[in-house]
Amino acid sequence: MIDREQVLHVARLARLNLTGEEVEQFSRSLGSILEYFEQIRHAPTEGVDATNVMARRHDALRNDIPVPSLKRDEILQNGPQIRENHFAVPKVIDG
Repeated sequence: MIDREQVLHVARLARLNLTGEEVEQFSRSLGSILEYFEQIRHAPTEGVDATNVMARRHDALRNDIPVPSLKRDEILQNGPQIRENHFAVPKVIDG
């Protein structure tokens, strides 16, 4: 299990404000995930060729046809704060 301080450290890095209940929930969830990875790490893989793709798949692509884009006013009406025809966002880096 991941301890409370580790969860709070990751939350600070991700700029997340977690409740005490959420910290406990993430601690249990992340701990379970790491336990599962530990099980996988010990899986017998001798004689198994390394692969980077488990199944063949085809990327579904659409035809590259130019279409009109949205008008600036239509796009900007979705933002909570607009300044000088741009989305205004809080500063996250000092300096």
